[in-house]
Amino acid sequence: MTKLSVNINKVATIRNSRGGNIPDVAKTALDCELFGAQGITVHPRPDERHIRYSDVYEIKPRLKTELNIEGYPSQRFVELVTDVKPAQVTLVPDTPDALTSNRGWDVKANLNELTGLVELFRSNGIRTSIFVETDPENIACAAKTGTDRIELYTGPYAENYAHDRDEAIAPFIKAAKLAGELGLGLNAGHDLNLLNLAWFISQIPSTDEVSIGHALISDALYFGLEKTISMYNECLKTNTEITY
Repeated sequence: MTKLSVNINKVATIRNSRGGNIPDVAKTALDCELFGAQGITVHPRPDERHIRYSDVYEIKPRLKTELNIEGYPSQRFVELVTDVKPAQVTLVPDTPDALTSNRGWDVKANLNELTGLVELFRSNGIRTSIFVETDPENIACAAKTGTDRIELYTGPYAENYAHDRDEAIAPFIKAAKLAGELGLGLNAGHDLNLLNLAWFISQIPSTDEVSIGHALISDALYFGLEKTISMYNECLKTNTEITY
């Protein structure tokens, strides 16, 4: 079954809005594990407006499942990743002021930089994933870096799903097929939720992992965290859309 990695950035956003330690970000990560998540994702940004670098150091030794650290490979970020040694690092081309991840890498233009980063992380025993869109040439370039996986930016899929789900998924099916032919593992993330997740996985069962944060944490406000994680896992297991 496709693994569910819960992005806990939004929990940190709530905490930071008031100061203190409510909600407890580290406890939330451990609860997500307890409730059935197969991984935890964090995305520390330069201004630490949600996940802080100190959070990552606190969370990593306490986790039993995989930690995925995603972000732009600034010097500070690279030092964090090589120090903490998560199971996976996902390289994202965010600018420092980006509200959220909204595009994939132009891998061809950044081939040398990304190749060097992949070599560094793999030498530290860290699985590497590069955040990309569905352009075939770009995916082929990603394979040249030596990366273990790519993560498909699913924002366009989520945006077009309600209009025409067949049309929305078509470029992602082609991208996934190419990734498989090139020997790349496949992750997916951005704006996936209980309404559009099942169709994506049913059409691309080779997806290794989905990283979901905003929608899942929002759903937890209504259903509770334990029930929500169970719902997402059921969606991944049965490929059944969950309406509410």
